[in-house]
Amino acid sequence: MARRIAIIQGHPDQRPERFCRALAEAYASGAAQGGHETRLIDVAALDFPLIRTQAEFESGAPPRAIASAQETLRWADHWVIVYPLWLGDAPALFKAFVEQTFRPGFALRYREGRLPEGLLKGKTARVIVTMGMPALVYRFFFFAHGLRNLKRNVLNYAGVSPVRDTLIGSIKDMDRATGEQWLRRVEAFGRMAR
Repeated sequence: MARRIAIIQGHPDQRPERFCRALAEAYASGAAQGGHETRLIDVAALDFPLIRTQAEFESGAPPRAIASAQETLRWADHWVIVYPLWLGDAPALFKAFVEQTFRPGFALRYREGRLPEGLLKGKTARVIVTMGMPALVYRFFFFAHGLRNLKRNVLNYAGVSPVRDTLIGSIKDMDRATGEQWLRRVEAFGRMAR
């Protein structure tokens, strides 16, 4: 069954040689081969300010670029999020995008005396994170804390489930053959819309 897929490319560097960009393109290529429809959200190309107050987060209108991204995310059945690990977490620009995008009214609805209701039920996601350290070190020594936060406190809280993850470590030492192997694997994820 064909799916609608939003690919969020979260590397803040717009240069085309970034591996995150190649991964996003590989996923999109695989998805096209599988008969799926994709739309790209390139966070580095978006123009939006930082959120500076709780009131702005809860009741401010999202900037035009964020409103467009929200519409793409509503349209999609499945999301693919690609970003590099910087200082143990997602880059600041990607985190600012998440703060702007996952506002009340889009991601959740406040309810008097109860926990907020997630508004994104029925959507699934895959998060792909690249990093300089070995992936096993991030997962088992650092407990993948940044990734866990994104999965549990943002995506799952908003109703997105299941959220699968792919960690790609030792990027700086990766040879061409290993890089191409990863691209083929991510392309296969795209064909399966997983």
